Amino acid sequence: MAAASEIELLDPTERNAEIKRVVTAAGVALRERHPWLRHQNAIGMAVLIVALGGMAGSAYAHLHWGWSAWLVIPLIAFFASLTHELEHDLIHWMYFKRRPWAHHLMLALCWLARPSTINPWVRRGLHFEHHKVSGSAQDREERGITNGERWGVARFLMLADAGFSVWWRIRRVDDGKVRRKLWLRAPAIYFPLGWIHWGLWYLFLIVQVVSAGAMLSGTSIEWSATQQSLLSVLNAVVVVWIAPNVLRSFCLHFVSSNMHYHGDVVPGDVIQQTQVLNPWWLWPLQLFCFNFGSTHAIHHFVVKEPFYIRQWTAPIAHRVMRQMGVRFNDYGSFARANRWGDVDQPAESRS
Repeated sequence: MAAASEIELLDPTERNAEIKRVVTAAGVALRERHPWLRHQNAIGMAVLIVALGGMAGSAYAHLHWGWSAWLVIPLIAFFASLTHELEHDLIHWMYFKRRPWAHHLMLALCWLARPSTINPWVRRGLHFEHHKVSGSAQDREERGITNGERWGVARFLMLADAGFSVWWRIRRVDDGKVRRKLWLRAPAIYFPLGWIHWGLWYLFLIVQVVSAGAMLSGTSIEWSATQQSLLSVLNAVVVVWIAPNVLRSFCLHFVSSNMHYHGDVVPGDVIQQTQVLNPWWLWPLQLFCFNFGSTHAIHHFVVKEPFYIRQWTAPIAHRVMRQMGVRFNDYGSFARANRWGDVDQPAESRS
């Protein structure tokens, strides 16, 4: 590792290259010590089986053994977070690239496990765009999950509700023609699973609000036997499929949108694209996005490393990243709407 005086002489390109070199070498050394890690396709499929099995088992425990919804929802959210990491790896073609049927089957199952998200085949294009223009106004993936927004009630609701997020962002577009196009295109990328997921969630919330309103007014709603049966099914589906993904997606979007910088990032300088966000108080959220805030910044330097390798080599990666200038726990970015520098500081004035 270079001495502190030598590091100061490195330009951003050299610093980025040094992080990539060290992280890549750590992954190579890990595979040499553990040859089984070379079976990447098998590992990816095994993780998917464990994740889906954990989700199904938790659902069964709720429906047949009476496990509390308060236990089952976070359990399923945790297992679903594994499928998010798998989908991200699949988007980068890390599993079954030479067996398209297996690759696309895995991608479809990951989407089925997380119906709150956009179509993963559409997301692939957005995610590749994210790597090319990370931190800029063209970074639609991160802007879609509130990166660059000022903190307030609106941003909180956007993190929790994809439908509200779409509506809030489109309503602010001044060009009427562009706004009409977005009204057609934005909802389409959630079809069909996102429509089902958010439709059932809104129906559940409406029922809860109506029931609560009736109770507060001293009356009760007389549901028919058929309606009670349908509501029972709705409640079960919400517990085992919908609510876990509302929880999971909120946690992921909160962490991701705040660990990425936006608005004044120097193009091509990967060090300015992300920070490592891993304080102790963020662990309740990290639990449902598989430690994303601590490890995702590594991915921006070494794109083709699977998520479980990043978790394993994180101590080495963090050491070199810190030395080369990657920020750790930059809480000030919350007040700066995720900008790298001061709000009024132009990008070209930064070193």
